[in-house]
Amino acid sequence: MLLSRSGAVSALVGCLVLAACSSWSVAPPPPAYDVRSASVVADAALPPVSPALVAAINDRVNAAIAVTTRTAPLPQVALTIRLSDVRRARGFNRDRNSAKINIDAAALDSGAVVAMASFEVRTVAPDPATADELMAEDIAARVRSIFSLNTPRLAN
Repeated sequence: MLLSRSGAVSALVGCLVLAACSSWSVAPPPPAYDVRSASVVADAALPPVSPALVAAINDRVNAAIAVTTRTAPLPQVALTIRLSDVRRARGFNRDRNSAKINIDAAALDSGAVVAMASFEVRTVAPDPATADELMAEDIAARVRSIFSLNTPRLAN
């Protein structure tokens, strides 16, 4: 009796495993765009967003756009990267920083928004002087990843 129950249980587990595998599907790749330019803006916030942070993100993303080449023709877009809810010097050690980012990709020919992305970044910067640079690099890296941009080479 015990042997027949263990056989039934193993058959049931095998059926469940096969059923789970049959539901796997390969998702199509996300649409790709030829990013031609980017502008970074900050929502009105108190305290105001650091101009150094906005400039650093803008410089990094536009440098990535400049070194990215496309072999196949893709829809051309311009990015608007909007910073909202930027919080600095949080936590017990005042070393936690965070920001919410919303990106709109607008078609160059019509101006219509064809894609949107949103994400949040969190950084830890023990030195407050480096907080903007660390956050700018994290944000630029996410933008490069989302829009398949190349990473520019470091200056000598």
